[in-house]
Amino acid sequence: MRKALILACLLIAAVVLTPGAAQAHPFGDPQTVAVALDGSDPSVVHVRWKVGGLDDLTLLGVALGVLPPDRVLLDGATVFQPSDAATIGPSAQFAGYLTKQITVADREQPCPAAVQRPGDLVKNGVTIDYRCDGPIGTATIAVRTLTDLNPAYKTLASGPDGEHAVYGQGNESHEWVLSGADGVRATQTHPARNAALQIAIVLAGVIVVAGAVAVLTRRRKRKHLA
Repeated sequence: MRKALILACLLIAAVVLTPGAAQAHPFGDPQTVAVALDGSDPSVVHVRWKVGGLDDLTLLGVALGVLPPDRVLLDGATVFQPSDAATIGPSAQFAGYLTKQITVADREQPCPAAVQRPGDLVKNGVTIDYRCDGPIGTATIAVRTLTDLNPAYKTLASGPDGEHAVYGQGNESHEWVLSGADGVRATQTHPARNAALQIAIVLAGVIVVAGAVAVLTRRRKRKHLA
């Protein structure tokens, strides 16, 4: 709940501070992205993209040349029709756009992408599969969808273990921690920290032992004096 409130505040602040707030499209429901590692193949990352507003989907279809330009009126209003999603979803232009605007890299090595054929594009979005060279510990994922149409667009992203991010112009890339090949969450080891921790444990043990010896010595002295 706390993370959700923080994300909401970040999104509101980004919208308020972004130039061009008079334009309508970017300020409706935000687009979303869900990041997940494949359950059976740890070298495959799934990214599911879902549009925020239906007018945004129509606007994208017009920009890609899949829908006729008269869908955007002179005053900037966009006319959505139920058939728009069915036209955009299976198009090669849409697939090419997604793989260009959403990228996954493993240690700076781009992972090839394949777009799954969407069912209900409006309700469920569309999933892009990224196959990397080997099991993924962390992946650098960039999201630039719709910001080429208007820089005010934002994307709310979620991933494993409740991790979240807000994408937007100037913040197009985020490093996600994913599960390793053995199903255990990947962690980074820091030799310096490990060494410091070990030294601290040893020193704590020495202090405890020294304290115990001091107490025993005092007790013996008291008994001897008595």
